[in-house]
Amino acid sequence: MKFSFGMDQLLADTGSLKTLKQARVGLMAHPASVTSGNQHSVDALIAAGANVVRAFGPQHGMRGDVQDNMIETADFLDPVHQLPVISLYGKHRRPTQEMLQDLDILIYDLQDLGCRIYTYITTLKYLLEACAANGTQLWVTDRPNPAGRPVDGTHLEPGQESFVGCAPLPCRHGLTVGELAHYFAAGLDIDFQVIKMQGYQPLEAPGFGWPLAHRAWVNPSPNAASLNMARCFAGTVLLEGTCLSEGRGTTVPLEVLGAPGLDARALINRLMQLDPDCLGGAWLRDCHFIPTFHKHAGELCGALQIHTEVAGYDHQAFKPWRLIANLLKILRQDFPDQL
Repeated sequence: MKFSFGMDQLLADTGSLKTLKQARVGLMAHPASVTSGNQHSVDALIAAGANVVRAFGPQHGMRGDVQDNMIETADFLDPVHQLPVISLYGKHRRPTQEMLQDLDILIYDLQDLGCRIYTYITTLKYLLEACAANGTQLWVTDRPNPAGRPVDGTHLEPGQESFVGCAPLPCRHGLTVGELAHYFAAGLDIDFQVIKMQGYQPLEAPGFGWPLAHRAWVNPSPNAASLNMARCFAGTVLLEGTCLSEGRGTTVPLEVLGAPGLDARALINRLMQLDPDCLGGAWLRDCHFIPTFHKHAGELCGALQIHTEVAGYDHQAFKPWRLIANLLKILRQDFPDQL
């Protein structure tokens, strides 16, 4: 079946385009907001005649200019279209009434990774709430979940909500942003719609949610550099809260685990004794790296790398959250000096 993003479907719909030509439109976008023809959504909408008057950028910016994590971005004027671009990862995390009051429609077109601990879905929730309060229409152009349908990890505990965990979802939630929008919108008085993809097949190998044969991978954030990373992320993101490196400052961030002096072979051997099923056929390879920045910058780290792009990989059985939780448990019990 032919595959197309929600944005492709929107651009092909003459009725929707007519509406967007007559309305005042805002767009939430980032570098992975591209059409099937590899055109950025803001360029494609304006070329199609949509009256885009304002853009919004999430964490890392609309053009993806901020590489490191947790660094805020400022508002700016887009050099291509001279559009004002408002950062929702700067002074504000939620759009204010002033940002929305002259907009008729706001389009959300962000590529997610399928993990609760990823700020783009929090931004989606905040946009739904703000648009409901302001009477602004919200259109969500759906995109694939590159981690597919499997669910893994614990649910967020009530009272622990934050910008990196906004709802009681499991860590690896299995939903697309369009499906999340329906979930987040429950109970809100809001005029919104989801423009669905065509040909999304999250159970089909080898992509299991990502249309490998049809679409190139574009980093949705600077350290989301591959489909392998997206599959691992719901586990490796836990390393951000530890003294272990998750590979920032290397060429394979969030696909690895490392620290100076770490005995990766011993760690892998203990995991294979404790819980080999969590790998689901993925490979663990012992290796070394020297981060150029972030944790342990300039130091040689013993490390292991997770590989899902291998023969025998079972997407339904691979449990990245459980894998990293197991590795942390082993380190705490058997190698406490590493922590």
